[in-house]
Amino acid sequence: MATFRILLTPGDGIGPEVLEESLKVLGRIEKRFKHEFQYEQETIGGAAIDKYGLALRPETVAKAKASAAVLFGAVGGPKWDDPKATVRPEDAILGMRKQLGLFANLRPVRINPEMIGESTLKPEVLEGVDMVVIRELTGGLYFGTPKRRWESASGRQAVDTLRYSEKEIERVCHVAFGLARQRRKKVTSVDKANVLRTGQLWREVATEIGKQYPDVELEHILVDACAMYLVRKPASFDVIVTENMFGDILTDEAAMLAGSMGMMPSASLGRRKKDGTGIGLYEPIHGSAPDITGQKKANPLAMILSAAMMLRLSLGLEAEAAAIEVAVDAVIKDGYRTPDIAGKGAKVVDTARMGTLVAERL
Repeated sequence: MATFRILLTPGDGIGPEVLEESLKVLGRIEKRFKHEFQYEQETIGGAAIDKYGLALRPETVAKAKASAAVLFGAVGGPKWDDPKATVRPEDAILGMRKQLGLFANLRPVRINPEMIGESTLKPEVLEGVDMVVIRELTGGLYFGTPKRRWESASGRQAVDTLRYSEKEIERVCHVAFGLARQRRKKVTSVDKANVLRTGQLWREVATEIGKQYPDVELEHILVDACAMYLVRKPASFDVIVTENMFGDILTDEAAMLAGSMGMMPSASLGRRKKDGTGIGLYEPIHGSAPDITGQKKANPLAMILSAAMMLRLSLGLEAEAAAIEVAVDAVIKDGYRTPDIAGKGAKVVDTARMGTLVAERL
């Protein structure tokens, strides 16, 4: 029996609701495959601000570093939305990424055939869509300094700094090319090289790394063009790699190809061991969704699929991860939907029922 230590950080809003459903599914994996998942739970985000005055405590980071992986719910909400606040819920996710050295965020975008009708795009545009967007996580505008606001005689002002180093770009590009070798052998590097000096550096370094992978096709594309192609010809992409803010925006756009952000898992990864595993943080991309918190409407599938990514990428449990993905597909094929993805004739179920349906198929 294999034993794995996992840190749970439910967070705010619907975070605790969807995390609970992923634990149902992982419980069935434990029984079926004879594993033991040892959980610890920590308060983060807005809930931690209320309790401790900090969004992310050092004690939480220490527990994360001692774990094989972190299952992360969501953070934020109107209660903590004061733009002048010195501590914000988002400090939890940003701090966790930085402290754990998680520099690459992977967001797979695969169109389930049963869900094509739920997208706002024409079915023929969505045929064959199967991509992974890799977003650099620990550099760029979100972390560059100086970063501040001030007032002067001319009024209120603010500055953020967009900074990247050669090493930061190299390591995320290696992740992209390595993954592309396991897929369709194509990398699309997204930048803004026609305007930004950081974009020019990004393109130069991506080109240099690409020469180390002669079996992988590399194309460069400007971020605005990429945004357009995601809705015009999304099936042309295999692996997309880009900087922090561009990736943040493009992955939300890509999520809508699948009909809902409630279907989109993600993995934040750092350096890998020789066997390909390593600590990671796994979370749905949909955020805390305060407008539906407590209403039993939240779609838990992104969180459940994030747990599957955890099994594959941090625990090295490929068969177990695939079993969850097959179970999710089976539930969708049987017509079950939460309200966010419910089309005509769907069997609409609540959050808990959806989690139970997936677990039952394991």
